[in-house]
Amino acid sequence: MLLRELEVRKAKSKNKPYKLPDGGGLHLLVKPNGAKLWQQRFVFMGKEKLLSHGQYPAVGIAAARRKRDAARQLLAEGTDPSVQKMLDRITASNTANTTFKLIAEEYLENLAERELAPATMRKKRWHIYDLAESLHNRSINEITSAEVLFLLKGIEKSGRRETAKKLRGTLSAIFRLAVVTLRAENDPTFPLRGALLPPKVTGRAAITDEKRFGDLLRSFEEFTGWPVIIAAMKFQILTMTRPGETRGAMKDEFDLDKQTWNIPPERMKMRREHKVPLSRQAMEIVQAHWPQIEPVELLFPSLVSNRKWLSENAFNSSLRRMGYTKEEVTAHGFRVTASTILNTRGYNPDVIEAALAHQDKNAIRRTYNRSTYWDQRMLLMQDWADLVDGFRVQ
Repeated sequence: MLLRELEVRKAKSKNKPYKLPDGGGLHLLVKPNGAKLWQQRFVFMGKEKLLSHGQYPAVGIAAARRKRDAARQLLAEGTDPSVQKMLDRITASNTANTTFKLIAEEYLENLAERELAPATMRKKRWHIYDLAESLHNRSINEITSAEVLFLLKGIEKSGRRETAKKLRGTLSAIFRLAVVTLRAENDPTFPLRGALLPPKVTGRAAITDEKRFGDLLRSFEEFTGWPVIIAAMKFQILTMTRPGETRGAMKDEFDLDKQTWNIPPERMKMRREHKVPLSRQAMEIVQAHWPQIEPVELLFPSLVSNRKWLSENAFNSSLRRMGYTKEEVTAHGFRVTASTILNTRGYNPDVIEAALAHQDKNAIRRTYNRSTYWDQRMLLMQDWADLVDGFRVQ
């Protein structure tokens, strides 16, 4: 005879456990402490077993009967319902341990082991912890293309098309890691190719007119801020390097006898060593700012501490104080200035590209250029330094 709701609710505890049968092997076990547990007895391959279906009232009569019927269906199909329950529990546990955030953090660990540049790591963390926060607690295998598109479109509509594009790349890398480690079946960002608007291409703001560039150089002489910043910017201009490469210049990277600066791979955008021939003018800056205190390793240390780099925005902030807007010039634009002027004056484009540490897309040419352009680059860097002097006094 089937149990009734009132009968189950009113069942009182006794000194010993007792059962209230409900049919089909299902019964309610009432324990001495008052707990009421749904259990089901069944026989699989000649062996009697017991399956738990939860505690009343969290699991009501109707729910317990559905669980019983599902177990009987599994038995009819030749499956042990207790084993299936264990497998379902394992699957649920694995799902809980394969959230987007957990796999994203594994992805970050992989990047850290590859020793990516600090700036790159900061950007990846920003992508994951800030921009993709809505995905953190979602099972990686349940995230859909539509969900990812909604996230990316929100960023795109705020005017950050380039950010949306970069974030899609980061997300794709995380999903691909999940796929190859058998924690996801596909990369939901793949169908989104072409779904985002292309970024609006804006080049680095730079002064490419020689006369106006000379005006900028003269502004350096009138600047009343921290002198190390001006020296560092002059050095960046003369060496045609990136702002971060200049700000991080260390004493042990310089060979004063050979007048060279060897920037290690971990500080280069392309993750390969870049050797810079130093002009006479660049050497003068090195010697003038060479730290005499032995523990000081930075050539251009911060005002706050001689062990810290100049801030990431130190150069651009100084340019703004000189009256130049971000639409007119940026520190990174100094490389554009050098490239444009030297190309306009007829210097070998391949030598200029090598001096800028741009990587040739052709692997054979890349190897050849790196081994043969050193002498030409030495001449180029001295010519460029002499031109800079000329622009300043015009």
